[in-house]
Amino acid sequence: MIDKIKQLINEIGGISAANNEELEALRIKYLGKKGEINALMADFRNVAAEQKKEVGMLINELKNKAQDRIKELKEKFESQETVSDSIDLTRTAYPIKLGTRHPLSIVKNEIIDIFGRMGFCIANGPEVEDDWHVFGSMNFAEDHPARDMQDTFFIESHPDVILRTHTSSVESRVMEHTQPPIRAIMPGRVYRNEAISYRAHCFFHQVEGLYVDENVSFTDLKQVLLQFAKEMFGENTKIRLRPSYFPFTEPSAEMDISCNICGGKGCPFCKGTGWVEILGCGMTDPNVLELCGIDSKKYTGYAFGMGVERIANLKYQVKDLRMFSENDQRFLEEFESAN
Repeated sequence: MIDKIKQLINEIGGISAANNEELEALRIKYLGKKGEINALMADFRNVAAEQKKEVGMLINELKNKAQDRIKELKEKFESQETVSDSIDLTRTAYPIKLGTRHPLSIVKNEIIDIFGRMGFCIANGPEVEDDWHVFGSMNFAEDHPARDMQDTFFIESHPDVILRTHTSSVESRVMEHTQPPIRAIMPGRVYRNEAISYRAHCFFHQVEGLYVDENVSFTDLKQVLLQFAKEMFGENTKIRLRPSYFPFTEPSAEMDISCNICGGKGCPFCKGTGWVEILGCGMTDPNVLELCGIDSKKYTGYAFGMGVERIANLKYQVKDLRMFSENDQRFLEEFESAN
């Protein structure tokens, strides 16, 4: 047995491997559970008592030498830089194709940037909301059509919990916890129970704005929106405000811009009118201020809201709103230059 151990010691000193697979085979051969060294340890009980000390020392020497040699070969492989045979080193280098930002993200960020330069901060709120913040605090009557199941997604097990239909719910949360002056915009996703078509979807994105302070007037609102329109669609853009109705503003208005395609002359896109609607706005109803804990006798405010898809539609002339959510790579690649 002593001769066999000495033979293995000499043998291990000269082992080598060309790759990791051969090295693993050598490790198993000498150090594995059924390897040479474990076999010697199993036979150790048959060694004569007077030889046990010598044999034990030789087995330990063999084991240590095997471990050191395997470790040495492993470190050698790890330090070597290998190049796969499948790589053609003569091939000309080519650029890695980068992804693009989504057009809605591009437009949303541009809207945020424009209003950010006018002093508006960003406010966020939950998409799963309660009825009070979505409707009650926004002056919606109990029998208002927007509360109907056809427009709103309700949580079946909790009738008062809904998916927000507008980001006005964030306005109420801001007013509840902040005293004027308040100047904020609320970007986010909203949900409505509508049939999906080229002009509508069950979810879309909004950016709403709110300004509450002393002596805020409709003139302030008009000037802010005019500045926004010029920065978003060009310096020559004109706006007009048409009377409208919203439960949370009084007076209320719809804002149109001069068609950015025909310059206001009339075309199929603006249906020959020269104007295109982009948002709703108005002076914050005193009832909304009071419901949110703000003194309506001291403070006034204005609010506005726009659909990000609508702005993107006008800016990039996307005729089918479904394209924004279908993740078509060909469509997204069209916005590489807009990043």
